Amino acid sequence: MSDNIIQLNEQVIKTELKDLVKQSVEETLNSLLDQEAEELTHAEKYERTNARKGYRSGHYTRNLQTTSGNISLKVPKLKGIPFETAIIERYRRRESSVEEALIEMYLAGVSVRRVEDITEALWGSKVSPGTISNLNKKAYGNIEAWRN
Repeated sequence: MSDNIIQLNEQVIKTELKDLVKQSVEETLNSLLDQEAEELTHAEKYERTNARKGYRSGHYTRNLQTTSGNISLKVPKLKGIPFETAIIERYRRRESSVEEALIEMYLAGVSVRRVEDITEALWGSKVSPGTISNLNKKAYGNIEAWRN
């Protein structure tokens, strides 16, 4: 009888799954941005039609912090028409669930310095104390508006 024992390295599996999810999120968001550009221009890349309203002019990269990690987006640049995506708000650098998690940690009594360490462990990048303070000011403003 064979005594083949399969051993799994749990840390390697978690890392691989996290990378797979991050890559999948990045590819999905980039393809959605391309689809939006096609709908706005009424043409695919390099397609010449009479219905075309604008032209592509490359793309620029933009980082977005998500619960899956920091991803790089390729936002299309268009000539002749403005490109404002419905997927990501303008100037937004973090997914809203990340901001909500930061606010919840602070309101639960976690110190600002500890929040920095937690964000680095979870998402791979630190959030500055100033950012956390600004988010909390927004939250307190909303709480006061609700109370009044």
